[in-house]
Amino acid sequence: MVTRINALTDPSGDNPVWIAEGDDGRPLGTARLFIPAGGGAADLRITVHPAERRTGVGTRLLHAAVGSATERGLPGLLGPAVEEGSAGESFCVASGMRRVLALTYTRLDLAVFRGEAGAVDGYRLVHWAGAVPDELAGTYARSRRAMDDMPMDDAAWTPDVWDVERLHRVAAAVAERGEILLTTAAIGADGEIAGFTEVVVAGDGAGDGQHYGTGVLPEHRGRGLARWLKAAQIEEIRARFPKLEGLLADTADSNTVMRRVNDALGYRPTHRSLLYQIDLPR
Repeated sequence: MVTRINALTDPSGDNPVWIAEGDDGRPLGTARLFIPAGGGAADLRITVHPAERRTGVGTRLLHAAVGSATERGLPGLLGPAVEEGSAGESFCVASGMRRVLALTYTRLDLAVFRGEAGAVDGYRLVHWAGAVPDELAGTYARSRRAMDDMPMDDAAWTPDVWDVERLHRVAAAVAERGEILLTTAAIGADGEIAGFTEVVVAGDGAGDGQHYGTGVLPEHRGRGLARWLKAAQIEEIRARFPKLEGLLADTADSNTVMRRVNDALGYRPTHRSLLYQIDLPR
């Protein structure tokens, strides 16, 4: 039985955390909010010990998070992706959350990849591992707005604000996990990055890599850059990590352009997940 919900961090901070405790002091679950710097819905993460599920722990934690978000005047809480038909989806529906986005997960078998890079006139590609090179840091930060209009359907999502400092923080966080962040970028005639794609690979170079994102600036779209970027990076990755077996990607069902690119490169669906959101009064 849950006897109390305690705040582990300052509830007014950027990432408040709560813990649910049983009457014997045992930790039963936690809830965490990630408050976006630019506004919009906060990301909500609730974790409950498997033995304590279906006992009201998640609901009590959800109420604490909703109360805090309401006091802040946030428009909503956006949950993590939950697999279609899973217990996680059942919890979202039972809690009154609204489905706002559907994602299809795909995998590329590197052993059978036969894609061609197909260079685009007027651009050149660069590859790097880890932190962006100093000479590209400024233009790479500016190019991140290519992700600002990615399809998010009804999710109350606000684009991230990027600068060189944040680029370095992300690369450092990946490295601290023992993983390798790989980036391929297309540079136009003006020396500015026009598009990019990112993959994270385990430190031992085995298993499956995970796509982090692919974006092309609006003024450079319609020229085949996305497919060229991804195909060229796949070839680079296969040469550098011969033990790597596949690449994983998740794409919004409404992102028809990227789905076509992935289909053409040989990515095949593995499962679907859904995002649910709680809309809050403002």
